[in-house]
Amino acid sequence: MTPSQVHQQQTDFFKSRITFNIEYRVTALQKLRAVLLRDEQDVYKVLKEDLRKSEFEAFVTEFQVVIGELDTYIKNTKKWSAPLKVRAALLNFPSKARRYPEPFGNTLIISPWNYPFQLALAPLIGAVAAGNTVTLKPSEFSNATSDLLKRVCEESFEPGHVSVVLGDGNIAQELTSLKWDYIFFTGSPGVGQKIYEAAAKHLTPVTLELGGKNPAVVHQSANLEVCSKRIVWAKFLNTGQTCIAPDYLLVHESVKAEFVGLLKKDIKIFFGEDAKESADYPRVIREKHFEALMEMIEDSTVITGGENDKSDLYIAPTLLDEPSRDSKVMKDEIFGPILPIISYANKSDIEEWISSYEKPLGAYVYTSHNDFASWFIERFSFGGGVVNDSMVQFLNEGLPFGGVGNSGIGSYHGKKTFETFSHFKSVVHRGTWLDLPLKYPPYDKRIALVKKALKWI
Repeated sequence: MTPSQVHQQQTDFFKSRITFNIEYRVTALQKLRAVLLRDEQDVYKVLKEDLRKSEFEAFVTEFQVVIGELDTYIKNTKKWSAPLKVRAALLNFPSKARRYPEPFGNTLIISPWNYPFQLALAPLIGAVAAGNTVTLKPSEFSNATSDLLKRVCEESFEPGHVSVVLGDGNIAQELTSLKWDYIFFTGSPGVGQKIYEAAAKHLTPVTLELGGKNPAVVHQSANLEVCSKRIVWAKFLNTGQTCIAPDYLLVHESVKAEFVGLLKKDIKIFFGEDAKESADYPRVIREKHFEALMEMIEDSTVITGGENDKSDLYIAPTLLDEPSRDSKVMKDEIFGPILPIISYANKSDIEEWISSYEKPLGAYVYTSHNDFASWFIERFSFGGGVVNDSMVQFLNEGLPFGGVGNSGIGSYHGKKTFETFSHFKSVVHRGTWLDLPLKYPPYDKRIALVKKALKWI
């Protein structure tokens, strides 16, 4: 089917109003859960094929995240779909006030290649739970996972309820040219801007999950040994291809040498003398991305790492020393296993670096001084962050995940995903047993009475 045919099929399906039935939504999610549990090993297989992910990493960062979302929604969709009571305004007495969640309608989800399973299905689950139809366009760069997503969705959902459209950027462009009721996109700021422009033509609301240059500041008071392990884990998980990974380190000059030594040691502990032989170290997604990353390394001073194999899409965990602001590695988001390390002397140095970029999706500070952590949180604007770790904000479904400014619009996770894919109708229910004449003409001198009433309220 062409994108326009899929769109028409979903329009007709939504008009049938079958997705307004809450039991229908929950049953569909239960079916998806059963199919995924049955095909769990297939999920690990395709993620290994696309990104060389180990089963452990695929389970923790992809499969279990999706199953957890499904469990949450199967349990809570009925409760979350109920009207929300709101305090009634005294001026409307007698009355009740309610907010009624309803689905937007036909939704389009465009998902990326770096976590191709999780970042496709997590928003899809919330959209289905809220009563929408979904067209999913997964990345063409993670083909094995995209094929699995198509098969799984076709088996789990009725035609017209959820559809998966495969293809390249031209297909994505054709899809975004259509009139959707909601668009959810995860990817780069550059592509996000194009999605936003296409959506604006139809006044379509959007959620844009983008990225940016995420700073990690290591204060001289930090527990260096613990912080080193946490930074190495966060940076080189999925070979650095994570939108909330630390993009560069700002380390206090008094502890930089010691901290670099700890980072080098922990890289070897995690991945061995040769990370290429490690079963726990994934690969870069494709040749074009590999070449862009190698240009960043060649333009900088390497502390450790830099080894590579283009035929295997392998780049070793790499630390860079004091790159300049105008170097290739410091111009844009890295999105790979390269970590620049920059020393700072005072808060002004930190402000100069972080403020020179757009607002990031994530920001991290490592310190044992609460006042320094508080200063960091209050001083800088970012999507979400952590004190004394990186990326773990993503694991808490009570913390909505999203960016600000150039790093994104809107947020999701847990209940927030349901809210993102729902329109809440605000409704007042007026009683008729009392009808005060104060609001009706002729008004005469009633303004004095109204002012007194408002003061009393």
